[in-house]
Amino acid sequence: MSLASTPKDLERKGFAGRFGFGQKSALVVVDFTNAFTDPGHRLGSDSAVEIAATNELIAIFRAKGLPVLFTAIEYESDVAAASSHWRTKIDAISDLYRGSSGTIQDARLDREEGDPIVNKEFASAFFRTTLEALLLERSVDTVVVAGCSTSGCVRATAVDACQLGFRVIVCRDAVADRNRNAHDQALVDIDLKYGDVLGRNEIAERLHTN
Repeated sequence: MSLASTPKDLERKGFAGRFGFGQKSALVVVDFTNAFTDPGHRLGSDSAVEIAATNELIAIFRAKGLPVLFTAIEYESDVAAASSHWRTKIDAISDLYRGSSGTIQDARLDREEGDPIVNKEFASAFFRTTLEALLLERSVDTVVVAGCSTSGCVRATAVDACQLGFRVIVCRDAVADRNRNAHDQALVDIDLKYGDVLGRNEIAERLHTN
């Protein structure tokens, strides 16, 4: 059996090219809702550090007049949530229905009234949602992703953004996961194949030059 390639091996083979920033960026904050940011919830983990980093990004984007959008997993009713195909894998999905506290954006986020919230029923923020249309309406070609979970909804969103032709940037300081090993591996995987993984200071510097 051959040994698995390391990230450096794959870079030598042509992986980990750079998207860089295009003409206009938007920040998409994925699922920093109460169910995912409350360590006491079945879906949750402590995301305080990552929420603080996300707020720094939000401030940077607002100062430049760039769009900030949020997402939430939310089914139209408790019956719809309970009958979701995804619940077969994650029982706590049944908690995420319209009117439940778990679907509300974490109060620590610096969200403003006019910031869109894109509701979704699965991992990717693009799957059967209005997100692509909202970004294209705003002439966005670069999607900067924050939120959770890194190995789940963040990764799925990055993959779909890439597939739809957006430049993809994931902020390593502003994404969280309940599983540290999965978090670390997801960032490696995204950086090799689907987007550029950068720190918030790097993102701020790159936005400044555009």
